[in-house]
Amino acid sequence: MVQKMTDKITLTTDGACSGNPGPGGWGALLRWNGQEKELSGGEPETTNNRMELTAVIEGLKALKRSCTVHIVTDSKYVMQGATEWAPKWQKNGWKKADKKPVENKDLWQNLLAELERHNTSWEWVKGHAGHADNERADTLATTAAAQYNGS
Repeated sequence: MVQKMTDKITLTTDGACSGNPGPGGWGALLRWNGQEKELSGGEPETTNNRMELTAVIEGLKALKRSCTVHIVTDSKYVMQGATEWAPKWQKNGWKKADKKPVENKDLWQNLLAELERHNTSWEWVKGHAGHADNERADTLATTAAAQYNGS
């Protein structure tokens, strides 16, 4: 039996990297029913794309039950990957159209598994353009990255 997905949540995410690769961080802001929760983390050696993916994965993992989730991101890589590319890659044995292996396969697999738990929609916003929640997610990500680069 499928759980009812009555909880409506907005998940705004961002990733940051000082150098690419280099020290990185991710940030996620969850909003629901007038409440909010901030999440963040980082790694000493990573890429911006990995941090963008991790932000969405960790935001979805924080949800205890199936929900309707509106994901807001400034990463076209993550949004297009989740909605267009990853399902094709999965069918093609995690190979791209040029037959090369998909980068960040581990994270794409984790993201697809998390997306299956929820009813999701996506929204792309331009980064560093004054979107309040995206700016907060960016601050969370850059603060987390700074823990690894001595800033």
